[in-house]
Amino acid sequence: MVKKEERLGVLLWFRFSRFYNRNMKLTNQNLRAVGISTAQFDCIAQIGLDKEITQQQLAEKLVVTKGNVTQLLAKLEQLGYITRTKTGREKHITLTEKGQACYRENVPKQEAFQQAQFDKLTRDEQKELLKLLKKLGE
Repeated sequence: MVKKEERLGVLLWFRFSRFYNRNMKLTNQNLRAVGISTAQFDCIAQIGLDKEITQQQLAEKLVVTKGNVTQLLAKLEQLGYITRTKTGREKHITLTEKGQACYRENVPKQEAFQQAQFDKLTRDEQKELLKLLKKLGE
């Protein structure tokens, strides 16, 4: 019989997966209600944070694969959220007025929603969890 301590890695994985999957399901529902996908939200949030960003810089920050970035940006441009301008070999991306309004309205809501997901932990516990997750990502 396998001891619980020997299964700790699997137990951590299951717990983390359940939390992540529940969180993503709720996040997707929230964003679907405003008509954007998680990937589109990520783009708008990253661009809005920097005001202007190159396509390469954006690709490095996003949670989607780099192959999806061009397609994602084309869709956001088609929907009127962003504009792309080319300077030499670089493509610069900025939010349109519609994109800025989406950023102002939805980024604070998403930040509050995500914060609420961790409210069962004290502030110190949240900082410790962040530190541990960073350590795992190294």
